[in-house]
Amino acid sequence: MEVINKIGRRKESVARIYMKAGNGAITVNKRALDKYFPFELHQIVVKQPLVLVNEDGAFDITINVDGGGISGQAEAIRMAISRALCEINEEHRGPLKKEGFLTRDSRMVERKKAGRRKARRRFQFSKR
Repeated sequence: MEVINKIGRRKESVARIYMKAGNGAITVNKRALDKYFPFELHQIVVKQPLVLVNEDGAFDITINVDGGGISGQAEAIRMAISRALCEINEEHRGPLKKEGFLTRDSRMVERKKAGRRKARRRFQFSKR
């Protein structure tokens, strides 16, 4: 089986994955999954699509991820893995789509506006 190359995005994060048949090794930016994501929650998020379609431990996945924060990166990886699983077997598409793993979450941080402290938060008003 050849290597499958897919991309996933979330907030400012971009994840590029390379998936091939193997024994379940997941490498993120040349580090083991549990070293890159020390919190178990993020490890669970990354493995969600594999567990959902009972393919956990069937593929070796190499991931390059950059931009954004930890949660955004984990969700970007989840999306990329879901897309790769759909390419491997079209029957995986139904359950993955039902869970929402194939939908690009387009919510981004609203930009800061001039004359405001944040995007919408005003400076404190002082009457005197």
